[in-house]
Amino acid sequence: MARARGRMTIPVPVSGEGSIRRAFARLRDITTKSPARFAIAIFTTLITIFTILFRLPAATASGQMTSLADALFTAVSTICVTGLSTVDMDTHWSPLGTAFIFIGVQIGALGVLTLASILGLVISKRLGLRAKLIAAGDSNPLRVHGGPVNESQTVRLGEVGQLLGTVAISTVTIELSLAVVLYPLLVMAGVDPLAALWEAPYYGAMAFTNTGFTPNAGGLSPFADDYAIMTVLMAGVFLGSIGFPVIFTLARHRFHAHRWSLHTKLTLITTVALFVVGAGAFLLLEYDNPATLGSMDIGDSTFQAFFMSAMTRSGGFSVIDPAQMHGSSLLVACMLMFVGGGSASTAGGIKVTTLAVLALAVWSEARGRSTVEAFGRRIPSDVQRVAMSVVAWGATIVALSTIILLQMTKAPLEDVLFDVISGFATVGLSTGVAQSLPDAGVYVLAVTMFMGRVGTVTLAAAVAASASKQLYSLPVERPIVG
Repeated sequence: MARARGRMTIPVPVSGEGSIRRAFARLRDITTKSPARFAIAIFTTLITIFTILFRLPAATASGQMTSLADALFTAVSTICVTGLSTVDMDTHWSPLGTAFIFIGVQIGALGVLTLASILGLVISKRLGLRAKLIAAGDSNPLRVHGGPVNESQTVRLGEVGQLLGTVAISTVTIELSLAVVLYPLLVMAGVDPLAALWEAPYYGAMAFTNTGFTPNAGGLSPFADDYAIMTVLMAGVFLGSIGFPVIFTLARHRFHAHRWSLHTKLTLITTVALFVVGAGAFLLLEYDNPATLGSMDIGDSTFQAFFMSAMTRSGGFSVIDPAQMHGSSLLVACMLMFVGGGSASTAGGIKVTTLAVLALAVWSEARGRSTVEAFGRRIPSDVQRVAMSVVAWGATIVALSTIILLQMTKAPLEDVLFDVISGFATVGLSTGVAQSLPDAGVYVLAVTMFMGRVGTVTLAAAVAASASKQLYSLPVERPIVG
């Protein structure tokens, strides 16, 4: 529409167009000022959508509508790539429901912000500054905090486009490679060739995304003695758990370790160390347990111990029932699950770099040094504060959820704690508590999974996004500590 005034025409905006513009302006402000809140909003929206999809009668094998609690829990577990379930995943869902799970896992694993940036890159052929900031915030959680951030910690802002390309290419390449390797192994293990065409990519996706869902009845039990299949799954879990920034660095510099970033070095060293230490602990604690490793010879028990160590970090696949393990082993598993995998990875937990930074801080304090250093680099104090905050927030979430579920179920402490940490760290292993929860308990564990996936740093940043900067400092006084 336009109104004539002499030779000039003045466009009159349609009210609908103005509303759309205001909506887009509002969305732009949210994504620019608070990527953390934007991430939470997108994850919540996706969970709502998939809850509706899982409630469809066509999504179940029986044709009956799934209860709201079970549909919501499955949606959270899928989008948060956790792998826990309150229903029998083998028999409850129809092929359509299984397809929903597969798609949801892929979306959740990539990270909503990263996926959105990839789509924007494909459509516009380039990334604008705002899109780069959002994607960078997804690859380096420190960027959601105010103040200066050293870009060399993970990926520089100018490299975000390359990082997104690495995310897309590595995801497709790794999952496809895993499927290609798994297909003949599944066929040789007795799986029907046509069924293996679906199971191979499904297993490959669930390994790389660290989810742990299985497409066949009995889970991994039919392949408990097939170490080739289990080794491929461990490799997929490892690649998914180290994080896209590490994959990006390895793709650029390969075996030139002196050119690796400090983040890459800390991630790889801590991951391997926990893998070996965890396997040794399981082997030592379960050697006399006939229900787990006690009935195996030394070779089999050693391999199974390493497999358990890899899967408790976030993989979620299991051959040995956690409910049959000693309480001491469950505690070790809880510790490994709480740490989780690498930052900006498909794994959960407080992240291995958080543990590494805290360990280095303790070591520096023991040696009387005023700074924390590693590989010729100094780790700034703000990174140490974030690491401590992540542990504190994570421990608080786990403690509150455990107390609430203990009161609801009256189940043994070690079993409830195991399932809560498994949910928080998006692991997917269970002692059976998750399957027997009342609806109220299902919602509590779903919230725990959501908070674990979104990340304690993101949640803290979202709450503090509107906090103003303090332009003054108070007098110093030292309280007694210790």
